[in-house]
Amino acid sequence: MAVAGQEVELQISAKEEVSNEATSSTNTMSIQTPPTKHYQWWLRVAIYIFFLLAGQATATLLGGLYYDKGGNSKWMATFVQSAGFPILIPILFFVPPSTKTATSPPPAFTLGLLYLFFGLLLTGDNLMYSYGLLYLPVSTYSLLCATQLAFNALFSFLFNSQKFTALIINSLILLTVSASLVAVNSDSDNSSNIPKGKYIIGFFCTLGASAGYALYLSLLQLSFEKVIKSDNFRVVLEMQIYPSMVAAAGSVVGLFASGEWDGLTMEMNGYEKGSVSYVMTLLWTAIAWQICSVGILGLIFEVSSLFTNVISTLGLPIVPVLAVIFFGDKMDGVKAIALVVAVWGSVSYVYQHYLDDSKLKAKKRLIVSANDGCENA
Repeated sequence: MAVAGQEVELQISAKEEVSNEATSSTNTMSIQTPPTKHYQWWLRVAIYIFFLLAGQATATLLGGLYYDKGGNSKWMATFVQSAGFPILIPILFFVPPSTKTATSPPPAFTLGLLYLFFGLLLTGDNLMYSYGLLYLPVSTYSLLCATQLAFNALFSFLFNSQKFTALIINSLILLTVSASLVAVNSDSDNSSNIPKGKYIIGFFCTLGASAGYALYLSLLQLSFEKVIKSDNFRVVLEMQIYPSMVAAAGSVVGLFASGEWDGLTMEMNGYEKGSVSYVMTLLWTAIAWQICSVGILGLIFEVSSLFTNVISTLGLPIVPVLAVIFFGDKMDGVKAIALVVAVWGSVSYVYQHYLDDSKLKAKKRLIVSANDGCENA
């Protein structure tokens, strides 16, 4: 009996130690494994991933088409990135508010401040993306957007308790090398008659936009966890609709203040594909960005901002390849190496997620084993 008692004590001790470690690991990992990964959860995640990848690729290509065929308004390109929010409003009527929240909802004033802050952040971020897409080839722009993952690692460390592992550091280095290769390859890209000064502006605007959007994603995750504290899809839609409304309003102000509004009629009439194609390009760009945004917010809500960035970066090879096919962008040796290095960096993140997930599952199995041992004793 003494031996059995010692075994039980050891099992209980092991159970407590593993439980504490698992809890600590769950709190510090930004890619968290839900308690029950049943098929409905996986179905939701799969749908969000599809929305993100399809919307991202479509919107980027249509944005490149807008500039390639005669569009020149930075504020219009900024506006369409957030102007598609009305298509999401009818969905709100089919998604009732959650009635199973353990905590009371945040005050309306707090939510209003969140919507205003995220909307203004999106306005500035979308404008920088518009400058990047205007002054860079689509393939180069897409490669630079991969640095968003590196910036997100930094902000996840600061705001979401992300730990730096060897694989994450390796990924940061690889993504930095990829961006550096794109920078030194500017002479090749300038074959598309982009002035050197504008190329540099596009380069740094795209980097700034990637950093800004990484900050946006990390703060969104923090808001879901610390402020909103709801498990209902309605909050995902509201967090997309209301900030988009603010961002669209800010873009309209910029459109009028910059004087670009006066030239839109001339721009539409001079569009290479015709005025109908001009309107449809902008319309479907707006819709595609909203689809992408719903996918992003859904993945942040279901998993984490870091996992969202990993999935977004996994779509990296899609746009450069399509840009070569549809826009005739050059895919020389340096840019191809940059693409491979960027994908390698993304795979490092994915593998880290796999290791974290496997480690947490192993700890859960130890806890179950310790429980069974206590019951048998």
